[in-house]
Formats: sequence, structure tokens, C-alpha cells
Amino acid sequence: MRWFGKGNNKEIWDEEIQWPIGDIEAAHRIRDICRSATGSAERVGHPDPGRIKSDTERYERAARAAMEIAMRISDDLLRDSSVRQIVRLCMTANDLRTARILFRAVQAASIREDLLDEYPMLRQ
Repeated sequence: MRWFGKGNNKEIWDEEIQWPIGDIEAAHRIRDICRSATGSAERVGHPDPGRIKSDTERYERAARAAMEIAMRISDDLLRDSSVRQIVRLCMTANDLRTARILFRAVQAASIREDLLDEYPMLRQ
């Protein structure tokens, strides 16, 4: 419900980024995006027929924005850590296809092992 005639709320992933930003700031932004979209991802993962479309669109926009930011992170370990957060978001939404693609991009062995421990279905 919108109160007091508020229009569309601007989501964190819809905000314009003034490039270049540093790797740490990019990682923080990805973390904030993933946290903001977790509720929608949970509803997508456990669908409610009345809200599935808006939550799906919200989750997909957030994941896409986070992935675009992650591609620009130059530090390998920081990028892998950020991708781990996006993989968790995808798994929350039961988006196994996207999660597997992102998992293959993770290069750090410790992060790969953590993800496999948490989500064994990524092995396939």
C-alpha cells in the first residue's frame, strides 16, 4: 500500500552510478542490492500467485544490476565475494540456472567450496 500519494519508490539498483567507483564501493552496492531484493527473491522462490509477477520483475532487475556492477570489479577476490552474494540471491529465488552460470565464474577455491557446502546442487 502506498501512503500519502507517494509515487513509485526508486530502488537502489535503479539509481544512476557515477563511474568510476572503487571496487569496495561496488562490493558494498552489490551487498545492498542483494539485501534489498531478498524479500522478492524469497517470494519468487515460494510463489504467491497474486504477487509473483511484480516480485519476479523486481528480483530480475536487482540481479541484473548486481551482475553488471560485479563485472566491473577488478580485484578477483572481491569480485568472487560479490558474485557469491548474487548466487545466494539467485538460490533464494530458486533460479538455479543463473546461479550455476555465476558459480562457474567464481575463481577463488575457498569461495567455491563455501558455495558448494551451502548449495550442493551447484555441483552439476
